[in-house]
Amino acid sequence: MFQQVHFHKVSFNTGKRIIMKRDQHAATPPGEDEKLLHSMGYAQELSRRMSGFSNFAISFSIICILAGGITAFPAGLSAGGGASIGIGWPVGALFASIVAAAMAQIASSYPTAGGLYHWSSILGGKGLGWVTAWINLLGLIFVVASVNFGVYDPFFKTLIAPLLGINPEQLTWTEQTLFLAGITISQAWLNHLGIKITTRLTDMSGYLIFVIAVVLTVALLAYAPGPLDFSRLFTFSNFSGADGGTWPKTDSSLLVFLSGLLLTVYTLTGYDASAHTSEETHQAAHNVPKGILRSVLWSALFGYILICTFVLVLPSMQAGVKAGMGFFDLLLGSLPPLLKAVLGIGIFLVNYLCGLACLTSTSRMMYAFARDGGLPFSHQLKQVHPVHRTPGLAIWVSATLAIVATLYGDAFTVLSAGSAVFLYISYIIPVTAGMFAEGKTWTHKGPFSLGAASKPIALLATLGGAILAFVGMQPPNQKVLYLTVALLLVLLFFWFVLGVRKQFKGPPIGERIQKHQAHIREIESALDKTA
Repeated sequence: MFQQVHFHKVSFNTGKRIIMKRDQHAATPPGEDEKLLHSMGYAQELSRRMSGFSNFAISFSIICILAGGITAFPAGLSAGGGASIGIGWPVGALFASIVAAAMAQIASSYPTAGGLYHWSSILGGKGLGWVTAWINLLGLIFVVASVNFGVYDPFFKTLIAPLLGINPEQLTWTEQTLFLAGITISQAWLNHLGIKITTRLTDMSGYLIFVIAVVLTVALLAYAPGPLDFSRLFTFSNFSGADGGTWPKTDSSLLVFLSGLLLTVYTLTGYDASAHTSEETHQAAHNVPKGILRSVLWSALFGYILICTFVLVLPSMQAGVKAGMGFFDLLLGSLPPLLKAVLGIGIFLVNYLCGLACLTSTSRMMYAFARDGGLPFSHQLKQVHPVHRTPGLAIWVSATLAIVATLYGDAFTVLSAGSAVFLYISYIIPVTAGMFAEGKTWTHKGPFSLGAASKPIALLATLGGAILAFVGMQPPNQKVLYLTVALLLVLLFFWFVLGVRKQFKGPPIGERIQKHQAHIREIESALDKTA
């Protein structure tokens, strides 16, 4: 299916040299990346410092198999038992990879910050883009909140608090809120200081995830309490309604299996970060699609090895289900104390960096949507710091909204499922629009192309993404369904009743792009002079 994927050979050496000079604030002509951005009607306001690896690393850091793979593992295990892992993960990963491939092709054509919103607007109209933007933005805010909530519980409470002599049972809601606010504010501050420091940290996170995942896997296998039973990975057991489990009792084997896919849905998401940082990535038309695809494929492979190891070394399936989130402490209990402490600190760190990358992605989406006037106070939210070249206010507003989201008592359950559902809905909207626009209004393809497989993959991505979104709305996550319906009703009310459709112009297209060119030169000149 993927043999027709190809990259056209294009030289970016000159563009790269010019961009480096612009970072040194020399008045030079725009490079290839900037020319492409100008052709879409936007100025180069953000600092283009990310390499291809950095673009991959930010999505890989958000996917973070040591975050979603651990925190969502009970949802998979307590559905269909080992089969939800051994069979369910590859099925879910296949769906996610197909969606990623379809997104990567569009990203290659339109490498802009806030990509999903931009793609939907161009391929399906400004109304579709406006809806996509709100769904994606809310999903991203939920991702930041859920990841940071996971940093606190289970990772801080289970792994770090005991090392500091703190009894996790004595931690109150107030202390939880202060902790979540503190780490989110620190992530916002690091983002505010510029993409250079954020990139270095997310690059480090990419390496750490690989290393810690390998060490954790080897350690668990080496200290396994008994012989490994590989049949566990393919044995279906209906654990719905079980003590400690996630899912209410049902006799439908199909629904149980689909429910187990929530593990994959929550883990293999967030790779739109590669698109949101397009305007900060060198050779974006080439590197962004690579970043999207590679982050999903490597996460799928290493994640599968990791969670299969969890299943193999559990004392029993029943014990793992009953333990709930305590399963991880149960696994680590067999390791030497020093090794457990080192792994605990490492896992805590990569989860913190995962939240940092999530906030980067969210702020770029907010900045891009505000740039086109799609948000309240758009004029303020689109402002870029002249020295750090980051969307300062968008970063801090994103962080504040994420902190507010964690104040809800049932935060992690709703936030984790809600983030996955909203993100996958926002993924399949532009993919579906592209399927109908291809060959009609969408005739320009970037250097990454799916060729003749483009429409079939888009169709499969739409169906697969819809199934993954459906999974995230199943009981006990029905609150996500209510929230989705409520959001769509509110958006329709604002669009049709309050007249947003008349006020919102969407991204520049057609003649508006040419009219923007003078304004683009003014913006870039002002930034250069200020710097």
